[in-house]
Amino acid sequence: MDLTGKTALITGAAAGIGAASARCFAEKGAQVCLVDINEAGAQVADELNAAGFQALFVQADVSSEQDCAKMIAACEQHFGKLDVLFNNAGIMDAADGDSQECEEAVWDRTMNINVKGVFFGCKHGIPALRRAGGGSVVNTASFVALLGAATAQLAYTASKGAVLAMSRELAVIHARENIRVNALCPGPLKTELLMSFLDTEAKRERRLVHVPMGRFGLAEEMAQAACFLASDASSYLTGSTFSVDGGITAAYVTPESH
Repeated sequence: MDLTGKTALITGAAAGIGAASARCFAEKGAQVCLVDINEAGAQVADELNAAGFQALFVQADVSSEQDCAKMIAACEQHFGKLDVLFNNAGIMDAADGDSQECEEAVWDRTMNINVKGVFFGCKHGIPALRRAGGGSVVNTASFVALLGAATAQLAYTASKGAVLAMSRELAVIHARENIRVNALCPGPLKTELLMSFLDTEAKRERRLVHVPMGRFGLAEEMAQAACFLASDASSYLTGSTFSVDGGITAAYVTPESH
């Protein structure tokens, strides 16, 4: 999974999967453009630069088309090209719920960041990949794009389903341009985003009983998967639903000793 000579842009890079991926990509040889609305992303970039890697932080709101155009332009200007676009930024609103509980404002905010953010990233990033002679797009979807849950998070689930469908179509459209598009579908992870949502031991155990491996995944494990999708090691892989989920989408009954 060598990324030497490649330039990668990662959104949502201040924490979680994004920060772990920035570190992983850099360690594999890539120049990394970290994007986040949170200025903490600059600290991750500083850490990478201090370690001898090449990193740039760009503050941007992915729900803004203007900001997405700006982040791509900044990356190309600084590094000269873009080879990998990792549309990872996303939210899970604590006020999400079922069709009666989810307010329109929560629905709109979730769609604006989780879906429009991926759309705008691709709208402005894919032309940059073309200019570089091709490349890889990785979009963070979720296992909830494949499964429903009785503990409702309707806006989030719908948004991730949209990302998965969008990724498939983009993969087909751009397949003969040497541009690959894949959807990374993480299972439940031990990240700040999910752990703040699952704020009691009972809630966490309720999730884990459905995971055959019996544990939450780690951001670093998702980073390795993203690195694979970004690299030439996955050169014949496009349009995939790349599930990295501890077996949750394969399970009907899980082991009792979970």
